[in-house]
Amino acid sequence: MCRDRPAQGPGPTTYSWPMSGDDLDHARPNKLVAAIMSLFAAPRLNMQEDYQKVRRFQRLLAGPTGRYQVLDRVILADDESHEIPVRVLLPAERRHQDVLLFLHGGGWVTGDIESYTPACSALADATGRVVLSVDYRLAPEHPFPAGFDDCFRVAEVLLREPGLLDLEDASQITLIGDSAGGNLAAAVCLGLRDLGLPLPGRQVLLYPATWPDHDPQTSPFDSVRQFGTGLRLTALEVQDYMTLYEPSPEARVDPRIAPLLADDLSGQPTTLVVTAEFDLLRDEGEAYGQALEAAGNAVRIERIDGAYHGFLTLPRFAAPVVRLHGLINDFLGSAPEVARP
Repeated sequence: MCRDRPAQGPGPTTYSWPMSGDDLDHARPNKLVAAIMSLFAAPRLNMQEDYQKVRRFQRLLAGPTGRYQVLDRVILADDESHEIPVRVLLPAERRHQDVLLFLHGGGWVTGDIESYTPACSALADATGRVVLSVDYRLAPEHPFPAGFDDCFRVAEVLLREPGLLDLEDASQITLIGDSAGGNLAAAVCLGLRDLGLPLPGRQVLLYPATWPDHDPQTSPFDSVRQFGTGLRLTALEVQDYMTLYEPSPEARVDPRIAPLLADDLSGQPTTLVVTAEFDLLRDEGEAYGQALEAAGNAVRIERIDGAYHGFLTLPRFAAPVVRLHGLINDFLGSAPEVARP
């Protein structure tokens, strides 16, 4: 793998992960699975017009959430202008006192605590930990930085006052997110450090978006060109999400949108980055992990072979989900490492 730090800003830098002939054969999705995935891929949907339909469909797929052990709480925004719902998901058996603070995916546009309740419940049961799921505001009704601000506010309150969760200190909180939620988790941790606020003990970034450009013609990442069409998530769909979240391309170099462009990545929590083999965001997620490591942070990077973007929301018995839960348990079971000076 290439371990060079990305250039500070979109440019001609390219990233390549050299493969052997056998690796190249393996790096092609199964034809049947790819055909099924293509049914859910853009441009069958115009995300800029159909995002509300996608939201309804996601809730329908999640099914009734009343069968899960949940508690609903709210946290006030910093300016007290609105409430930020937080869903508390209880494991079938609580085996650990620490908690997971979860930020859902959906391109900053779709997803919510209802559609993610099955995945968060599975995560709670698998880890034996309480999971808190944040229902941050979505674009385009609430464009950037609304979603970021909500996530930051919830994290700030709980990290400042861990006693609200019956915890002794902030290190017992792990910030975790998938896709856009992984993006938000990374950005929140950078923002907390910048303000000198308490940081979570760990962060878990699942196939995170970390870069502002997903045009196959200009992206520095090969995975965008390899897997950006015909699968579960397409480059066109990501570009639509970005447009709805932050309409100005020039503004997307903000590290709160593109954490890989941050000038300083030091002082971050012990980090687990998990990517999916057949995902256009794979390379930028792994590049972010490598950049964190280069900045002196303790980082573990794992790629789940045969997996596609968004696999966290598959049934809990699906092979990629089982593998992911094992990785998270192993990561959480180890003592936080001390970052290099």
